[in-house]
Amino acid sequence: MSAHKWQFASRFRRHAFGWRSDTPVQRVKEAVVEIKQVARKEPVLAAEGAITLLEKLSPALEQVDSSSGALGSAVNKAIETLVPIIVKADVEPKQRQRWLERLWQALQDDEMPYIELLGDYWGELCVIPALASQWADEFMPVVESVWSPKAPGHGFFKGTSACLSALFAAGRYGELLTLIDKARFKWWHDRRWGVKALAAMGRKAEAIRYAEDSRGLNDPGWQIAQACEAILLSSGLLDEAYRRYALEANQGTTHLATFRAIAKKYPNQQPADILRDLVASTPGAEGKWFAAAKEAGLFDVAIELANASPTDPRTLTRAARDFAETQPTFALSAGLAALRWISLGQGYEITGGDVLDAYLAVVKAAPGAGVSTQHVNAQIREMTAANQPAHTFMKTILERHLQP
Repeated sequence: MSAHKWQFASRFRRHAFGWRSDTPVQRVKEAVVEIKQVARKEPVLAAEGAITLLEKLSPALEQVDSSSGALGSAVNKAIETLVPIIVKADVEPKQRQRWLERLWQALQDDEMPYIELLGDYWGELCVIPALASQWADEFMPVVESVWSPKAPGHGFFKGTSACLSALFAAGRYGELLTLIDKARFKWWHDRRWGVKALAAMGRKAEAIRYAEDSRGLNDPGWQIAQACEAILLSSGLLDEAYRRYALEANQGTTHLATFRAIAKKYPNQQPADILRDLVASTPGAEGKWFAAAKEAGLFDVAIELANASPTDPRTLTRAARDFAETQPTFALSAGLAALRWISLGQGYEITGGDVLDAYLAVVKAAPGAGVSTQHVNAQIREMTAANQPAHTFMKTILERHLQP
């Protein structure tokens, strides 16, 4: 194994990268791919490669501007991928202990930091409960010292997460809870391990109360909701999980993604009910849920939402174009809603092309909906009757088409 030449090794020399993050992000991804390819046939060698990469990451990335978050995200994803590779490698406990010592040194040398997430996986990396227990014994005195009321500073220790993770992996749940109670502050990053411990002990109701008691001004409420939701779901309490936590725990990057996540997780709930609850959770932004209603096949509801509050005109136009033949009445209404919002000045950097796209989608859908082009044109002329700037813009673009 020592003779293997990793391609990524020479690319991750100390200070190998300048301030731009695009190249190091790509190099991190390439290194992970290289290690994964080796893991298919030589899992132990791949684990060695994973550890080598984790050792090299922070020194190589020290000078990179990571303010955009792209590099941090790439490193975190790399850790999430590499940890299972290290865990699955079948080696003797002495070899695994040597690996852990190397990783602990990498964590201590992690100045920026980049690989601090590794501590969360420490118990998993130990694999053997007895080994996790040994590491917990090594870390605990330091954690207790920095959390002592008499300790100077802010009580920070790079091995805190590793200690809590190791205690959990060792099954020392009571000691884990006792240790967390010594923390100076109620911080979810620490207390989530207490939730895990209580749940593992079968004290699920207490685990939820413990999680709820962790809420604070700077704590991530959605993560707390996810933990509580998972406990209820594991107990088969789908209705309670939905009622108490579904909306907060499943926030996606878009409104449609949020709807999809909840609908997938809660097949016992009707899509219309899920949508109604989501709409109620964002008063004044009903139009944001148009795409979710459309995907659920709730076309009448979708149009109601699109007309209730500003909705992206391009989203409405795409719907009008896509459904002109299969749902012409819906398509017509969506296209008219797009034009209406454009006439009211809504939409980001709307161009003449956007106006024409919406109009052509309306004209295409109108015959199937049993509406004449003349009637459509009359509705559009009524939209632009006032001399508002957006009205004038739309009238200018559509002047030739709207002639009586």
